[in-house]
Amino acid sequence: MTNFLEMDDDYYLNYCAKVLSRKQASASASALWQFPIVDTHDNDKRINKISFIFQDVTTTNGSNADVGIIGTFSNLHTPVPLRQIQYMGESTPYHALTITIEHGEVHRYLLTVNGEVLLDPLNPQTVTLDNKQTWSRFFTHYCSTPLSFEEWELNILYRLLDHMLPFHTEESERFIKRYYDGLDNSAKYASKEGFYHLDDSVGEVNFIDKLLCKEERHHLIDYKICIKEIDRLMRQRNPFSEPHDIPKAFYSGLYDEMASGQVPGWHYGTYDNPLYFLQILRRHAVLGAFSHPKYGGNSGGAGWAFLEGRYRDSNGDSVFDWREALEPPLGRNLDYTG
Repeated sequence: MTNFLEMDDDYYLNYCAKVLSRKQASASASALWQFPIVDTHDNDKRINKISFIFQDVTTTNGSNADVGIIGTFSNLHTPVPLRQIQYMGESTPYHALTITIEHGEVHRYLLTVNGEVLLDPLNPQTVTLDNKQTWSRFFTHYCSTPLSFEEWELNILYRLLDHMLPFHTEESERFIKRYYDGLDNSAKYASKEGFYHLDDSVGEVNFIDKLLCKEERHHLIDYKICIKEIDRLMRQRNPFSEPHDIPKAFYSGLYDEMASGQVPGWHYGTYDNPLYFLQILRRHAVLGAFSHPKYGGNSGGAGWAFLEGRYRDSNGDSVFDWREALEPPLGRNLDYTG
């Protein structure tokens, strides 16, 4: 159920000052992936605050625009009005609305401005439906729904990551499974257990899927081209199995070839640097394995728990006490808000 929150005007202005104060909010001028604002709720860690901002670019002072929003989180037919933001008693060109949404959800929406329906100009995330209508889109923390890739692409990504991180050895896999099984119910809820269903380790693939919707969306084209190229190569090298089912040796060989920059059969006219893609993939995989779980990787803090058990001092105590730095239920820091 969606609730609407009354936020102080300073909340919006402080968050947006560095971006919306510029003369033109464009992909080259600002980090548009920050909008809408997906923030941690002050009182309930299981939900997010979602804040929409609209800047009336037709005026530099007060705005007379009638701004509303329709979306799958509310009524798809009757716009919910955005409130005009004030600064020191004066009207501004900005309009805002904050709602609450549970973790793990994806929603689409459109703005209405003076009766005209339009995409959110501050949010580059979009989704096109079967009827060819395009909507703006956002997702909340711990989201598990694939957004950037089809299932076959995700499966190939998982096979590539087999060779990049320490979690894919037999011993490490046993540790991860024991760790997940040992979480209490509240921690399992916080980790959205099951969202790593396409990634048996700690959710790196899910993290990459979400990262390419926002901060690293400029690299989505690299993934799309290279995954398609890898799918073609694997079918060529082993025509008897689906690429995600072929023996590990095929991926081990491909990984070594990509690392050398020389991949026999690679279409260099389509993508001329497979090593560059491999470096992107490795960077994203490491980020996902050890980032905050809310970003879709490091499910239940399993990546941190792996480091906690691996790095110990001469007395046998861990030198990586990650629970002290994380909010409940996974951690024990009461001051950290996520």
